Amino acid sequence: MLEPMVANGMLVLIFVLGYLAIALEAKIHVNKTASALLMAVLAWATVFLIRGHSPDDDVASLSEHLGEVCQIIFFLLGAMALVELIDAHKGFKVVTDAIRTSSKKKLLWVLGFVTFFLSAVLDNLTTTIVMVSLLRKLVTEREDRLLLGSMIVVAANAGGAWTPIGDVTTTMLWINGNITTWGIMKALFLPSLVALAASLVLMGRHFRGSYVGIIGKIQEEKQEPGAKLDFGLGLGGLVFVPVFKALTGLPPFMGILIAVGVLWLVTDLMHHKHEERKVLRVPHILSRIDTSGVLFFLGILLCIGALDSVGLLKSLAGWVGNYVSSSNTIAVLFGLISAVIDNVPLVAAGMGMYDFALFPPDHSFWQLLAYCAGTGGSMLVIGSAAGVAFMGMEHVDFMWYVRRVSLVALVGYFAGVGVYLLG
Repeated sequence: MLEPMVANGMLVLIFVLGYLAIALEAKIHVNKTASALLMAVLAWATVFLIRGHSPDDDVASLSEHLGEVCQIIFFLLGAMALVELIDAHKGFKVVTDAIRTSSKKKLLWVLGFVTFFLSAVLDNLTTTIVMVSLLRKLVTEREDRLLLGSMIVVAANAGGAWTPIGDVTTTMLWINGNITTWGIMKALFLPSLVALAASLVLMGRHFRGSYVGIIGKIQEEKQEPGAKLDFGLGLGGLVFVPVFKALTGLPPFMGILIAVGVLWLVTDLMHHKHEERKVLRVPHILSRIDTSGVLFFLGILLCIGALDSVGLLKSLAGWVGNYVSSSNTIAVLFGLISAVIDNVPLVAAGMGMYDFALFPPDHSFWQLLAYCAGTGGSMLVIGSAAGVAFMGMEHVDFMWYVRRVSLVALVGYFAGVGVYLLG
């Protein structure tokens, strides 16, 4: 058995070394998924060695965190399956046909605003998956596609921050009664929009000229049988998820599984008589999902769960509270920390630090915390579920994102904070 202080030190060391390995993937030639999985298992092994914790308690803690992580993983798998199914049928042609501009800068702004409002209705993770898949159909130049994809992450996180269903942390605050639907939408719409606009202005400096012929080629692409039906059902299934949650109280992954089941049934009925269409059916579609990216996501979240299970994240939040008196400053700091550490346990810690007697519902602290936790993750590609999904889908290098996007996201983040504080 290890002394708790020693074990906690080991946990921090594992976390730091693991993140360094992920950040330096291109230099050390070790896949980030391997680093994330090793980091997760070593972290939980350390938790199990802490003196004073019975094996049953540790197993219960691991099971609790695994249950939460698996809900996200199954949601991610279901959303990816729907997106791949639409993509296989060339269903995104419905959207690409509506994008008439070939201007690089205009395309940046169009994608940014479409993502922003779509994320508010769905959620930032699903929206990122959909929009990055769409982006692959529009832009073949990898550097431009990565920059545009990064802005999709920024836009998705900004769009998800101002509605109760757009980001998991905002949903947590909403369910707990810290914020109300109208209160959060009224308070955070303009700051979130300004955060996106400021980032788009800065990123727009990298885009000049046009994509010659690319848009036209995509619009001439032939759709597969049932493409429009598949697109409508797939997008409808994604939109239905928050409605299903509100109606039944079941977690979102159950809603996404229903959507996958319906699409599976419909595509089987459409294509089972045609052997040449087997590539359009779900069993083949599932083979196209980026399993490596999903496992990377699993490793990151499990490692964060290990830190949370021994109280390290709550200790961090408490330490910040002891040394910083301003509640607004604490919220801003939480947002900066969320670029490195998952925002879910950070917001949970923030909720535990203060009660309604001090900060009643719709207090500025809760609203600013929702904004900061939702948008702060954009500063690093590993700082949000949307960023991690983008990283897995496009194999984005950590340091590339730091060099090209982090400052842009940081400026947008503080622009939104400024608008909120002045409002």
